[in-house]
Amino acid sequence: MFVRWRLGFLVLTLICGSAIGYALYLQYEEFLSPCPLCIFQRVGIISFGLVSLLAALFPLRRATWFWPALLTLVGLAGASVSARQVYLQYFLTDKSSLGSCGPGLQYMLDNQPWLQVFRSVLVGHGECAVIDWKFLGLSLPCWTLVLFLALIAAAWLIRAWQGGRK
Repeated sequence: MFVRWRLGFLVLTLICGSAIGYALYLQYEEFLSPCPLCIFQRVGIISFGLVSLLAALFPLRRATWFWPALLTLVGLAGASVSARQVYLQYFLTDKSSLGSCGPGLQYMLDNQPWLQVFRSVLVGHGECAVIDWKFLGLSLPCWTLVLFLALIAAAWLIRAWQGGRK
């Protein structure tokens, strides 16, 4: 009964897995080091993929809005991190105010409370404002933002494709 539902959310899971695979390719084969905001975007994509997998495995018969709504929350959290990095890269005029690269994410997690780490990561570092990869004139955080928005839209389209309340 929920074949299209399951197939749709499995496709979203595969898209998220492919995105993480490409990020790892860029990191280990092209030697592009991820900044702290990039790491948080990866966490967002992994989270979206896991929730999509749960939606495929456990479809709800009555509350068909639940999984797309939860995916929207996860996707908007990831999109906000991407949007923050896009702002740092394209719209911040005084990038010298960001300072240098700062300590690595692992060092901050080992020596600071997680809430302070989260705040300092979202403020951004000098490395977060550097554009070292482009495709069609857009940086990787721009494409990640587009991906998050497309995944959110796809989750709702899957619900509509299923027929809403079946």
